[in-house]
Amino acid sequence: MTSNVTHNCSRTKQEVVRERLLKMFTFSLTFVRQACVSCQVLQHAVWLHVCLGETQYNREKLLQGQGVDTLLSETGVQQAEAAGQYLKDIAFTKVFVSNLQRAVQTAEIILRNNSHCSGMEMVLEPLLRERGFGVAEGRHKEYLKNMANAAGQSCRDYTPPGGETLDQVKLRFKKFLKALFKQMLDEHLSSGPAASSGASASGDVAQGTAAVASNTPPRCSADDGLQGVLVHTLVVSHGAYIRVAIWHLVEDLNCALPAGAKMQQVFSPCPNTGISRFILTLSESESGPVLSAARCVFTNRKDHLENLADGE
Repeated sequence: MTSNVTHNCSRTKQEVVRERLLKMFTFSLTFVRQACVSCQVLQHAVWLHVCLGETQYNREKLLQGQGVDTLLSETGVQQAEAAGQYLKDIAFTKVFVSNLQRAVQTAEIILRNNSHCSGMEMVLEPLLRERGFGVAEGRHKEYLKNMANAAGQSCRDYTPPGGETLDQVKLRFKKFLKALFKQMLDEHLSSGPAASSGASASGDVAQGTAAVASNTPPRCSADDGLQGVLVHTLVVSHGAYIRVAIWHLVEDLNCALPAGAKMQQVFSPCPNTGISRFILTLSESESGPVLSAARCVFTNRKDHLENLADGE
């Protein structure tokens, strides 16, 4: 009788360990900023200028925001095509896109160039929209600077009347992450093989984080950081939004950074179709998904724009 009890307890411990492993899941999160927008259709207002590609708005230094929904310029289309070619061999499993049409058009071009994503549906997500700049939208950027100076704040921290604060933008991103984490666990921990691969990938993330601390130079390849990770999420959003998202991942969620990374570069404005990648490991708890580990592979990469005359 005692022998049977011992055997049952041992089996239960093994099952508990196995359950914990199966409830670990790792996936990649790749951000792409939308390309530059057409200047022909923005006669009444403009989008926030955060180092966009060369457009009439950049030359005139006008602010942009949420208030105008427009298509890409010819240069913007070229930038999106270049990003699509750069990412063409990444088999994205989910694609989330701001529902502003310049972001949708950028995502459509990226997917059209992808070798694995033919016919994939995008999820249009209002939580990924650009930061709203209220009364400053459509104004010269000096207008915002003067308002910020009068308030004793930097342009980045200042919120114009009717605009969104940085905390409000961060709250939108946190809501997006919460929904994304739940969806990832629900979809990829329901079957044995997928769960097993997730558990294995968590080890890869740990090894990758250790590699980040070494002096090994980055390879600057489109698949950097994806080895051993089987689920890849593409997010297409906007410059100011992505900057807040990266800040939250690094500062609030203690995301590990690449070796030698300078904070000034990590938090710098995202270039048009700039690409950032994070490897995230989730675990399941009674209260819901928990972020167990996070690693930044790179931020604001623009290698794909090198051959474009107006790549910045």
